[in-house]
Amino acid sequence: MVLATDDLARRTGAQLRDRFRRVRLNVLLALQTGIAAGLAWLIAHEAIGHRAPFFAPIAAVITLAVSVGQRLRRAFELVFGVAIGIAVGDVLIYLIGTGPWQIGLVVTLAIVTAIFLGGGSSLVTQAASSAVLVATLTPPTTNGVSYDRFVDALVGGLVGLGVMALLLPINPLTVVGRAAAPALDALADGLAETAEALVAHDTERVEAALARMRAAEGDLRTLQEAIDAATETAALAPVRWRTRSALNQYIDAAEHVARALRNSRVLVRRALTLLRDGETLPPPLIEAVGALGEAVSWLRRELADGVEPVAARERALRAASEVGIAYAEGVDFSGSVIVAQVRSAAVDLVRASGLDGKETHRLVRRAVGRHVPPDGR
Repeated sequence: MVLATDDLARRTGAQLRDRFRRVRLNVLLALQTGIAAGLAWLIAHEAIGHRAPFFAPIAAVITLAVSVGQRLRRAFELVFGVAIGIAVGDVLIYLIGTGPWQIGLVVTLAIVTAIFLGGGSSLVTQAASSAVLVATLTPPTTNGVSYDRFVDALVGGLVGLGVMALLLPINPLTVVGRAAAPALDALADGLAETAEALVAHDTERVEAALARMRAAEGDLRTLQEAIDAATETAALAPVRWRTRSALNQYIDAAEHVARALRNSRVLVRRALTLLRDGETLPPPLIEAVGALGEAVSWLRRELADGVEPVAARERALRAASEVGIAYAEGVDFSGSVIVAQVRSAAVDLVRASGLDGKETHRLVRRAVGRHVPPDGR
């Protein structure tokens, strides 16, 4: 009974901590959305003179809620999709009345209009749903078609975009740093675990490291989405312009980190084969794999600090140097594959540190080549 109570308390505590963490991560979005809703209503009611502009705050809320982490195009599609749906619904329901077939026709024409205007899925969806709202909840009266709701939707959407860009904009570096951490951690930990497993000749630990690195593919997609969103914020929000330089480091590094992860997965698979086949395992080969893991760890720290990743570059070159020593001492088939993959991953990480391709290949060749005998191939 005591153990069950303790277990329940631990689970409850973990759930509460997770919920508080989620609140902290989303409190800025909540503030943005609340402010946008209030401003949209105020502008539509006081500045434009609409008596009950409820579509304005609705459009502002939808704009901010759906466009978080999306491209600016998606946000504009959302705004104009709402406006198109309201406009089409107002006009047609006034002309043909309400009813099931009228609702079907309104939705069809709203979608056709959105597609004709070249909209994507967000514009089409919002046009259709807004048309349904007009046709079912607030059909136009016999006094004629009112364009107030069309204007309210535009006001709300534009206010939402303005708040997103100008008022309490997200910190691009925070967004990208959080998104980059899982992918970089998976790569660094996977390489470190593989190096330790090679020392212990533990195939199960290598398999676990490989599984984690395979699962990190989704983290790469999340990172790219975060970079897209952060790039927009850094371009639109004046208070975030100073983050552009540090953000560019993430942008330049992302492609090479993805390549390093894929090359490292090949490396780990071959390490598993090497252990199973009982091949020669020179100690410098293990050092090289561990140095790659250190390079990734340093890359994460230095990118987060907004400084040039010099330490990451040095450790990647040390990995190349160690693998050159291992090759000179002699390796079997799987070992030679690991040598090649360490060299490729070292190139990726040096590129991620900010050097161009030509300089990177020169440095890696020098690091590897100084340990290879003259007749080595």
